[in-house]
Amino acid sequence: MFVEIEGFPILSVAVQLAFVLVMAGVVLAFVRLIKGPSLPDRVVALDTMTVLIVAFCGLYTLQTGVRAFLDVAVVLALIGFLATVALARFIERRVARAAPDRRQDAAFPSGEDAP
Repeated sequence: MFVEIEGFPILSVAVQLAFVLVMAGVVLAFVRLIKGPSLPDRVVALDTMTVLIVAFCGLYTLQTGVRAFLDVAVVLALIGFLATVALARFIERRVARAAPDRRQDAAFPSGEDAP
């Protein structure tokens, strides 16, 4: 069941456990992405999923030794960062266009308070 990584059985167990935890995190972030309730919640969930997929690529590289996935992880991290910045600017402009008395409602439409 466990693949032994270069003579370190404890490392192979740790990598397998990390795979399970990363995938559980992706599932929970996906639930938050679908459920919302607001756009900032969805942006954070999408960023979390990106970070977890980068971690998955790193774990896969550690387990198999295929170093091409490190390049994939770096590119995915950069794209995820740019997407998060772009979505944050979109939210900021959406709030700025709202009426001054409704700015809070535009950022958090479900009635929750700002952090």
